[in-house]
Amino acid sequence: MLNITDHDHGIREIQLARPPVNALNLELVGALRSAIDDSVRDGVRGIVLSGAQGLFSAGVDVPALLARDRDGVREYWRELFALCGTLARAPIPLVAAVTGHSPAGGAVLALFCDYRVMAEGPYRIGLNEVQVGLIVPEAIQLALRRVVGTYRAERLLVSGAMIEAADALACGFVDELTGVDQVTTRARHWLGELLALPSHAMLATRTLARADLAAAYADLDALPLDAFVEEFFHPQTQMVLQQLVARLKDKK
Repeated sequence: MLNITDHDHGIREIQLARPPVNALNLELVGALRSAIDDSVRDGVRGIVLSGAQGLFSAGVDVPALLARDRDGVREYWRELFALCGTLARAPIPLVAAVTGHSPAGGAVLALFCDYRVMAEGPYRIGLNEVQVGLIVPEAIQLALRRVVGTYRAERLLVSGAMIEAADALACGFVDELTGVDQVTTRARHWLGELLALPSHAMLATRTLARADLAAAYADLDALPLDAFVEEFFHPQTQMVLQQLVARLKDKK
């Protein structure tokens, strides 16, 4: 489910490779978390997280999640939050090469990276959870507020907006746009320039700058996981998600 490529300057690219839409099921979430931990242990200096051309990740694998019982749903969300924590506390810089559409969980992965390069054009990114009946927990809202500011984050979150690449750049959701076939190249270029700086000063400053994000995931048991699971089983949420799955089946 992942393609791993080592590049010059100690940069490792981790590409999501779970066709057709890189949906984040439990196995992919766990594989991605392990790949990041392994990269740190291997002495990698920086990570590029990429997807397929035209699609970064469609986010949570909703059909798979709906098939799980309450304990299974809790296990999934805990693992997803653990992945967020791994990204938030990573001691090396990460760049999201947003190679196309990036709704919900895909946008979450990008937000927890240090920098976001997105494909220009009609591609959309956003935390659209509200539109499918899900709430966005505080620990993920924090990640968006850090990037776009408090008021803009509120507007995007409450409406569940999916915004096109140009608007995402304008509001700071992403840092750079380039052609879809150049996204990973530009991500590696930015990361290479960062890694060329004096490493001790750069990494120590980065740790201070990301301390609030790391602190939010310092203790997974402190996150309101049980309350979030209860919200997932709210009748309205279940109805909207079932309707979403039915629409996906009709498109096949």
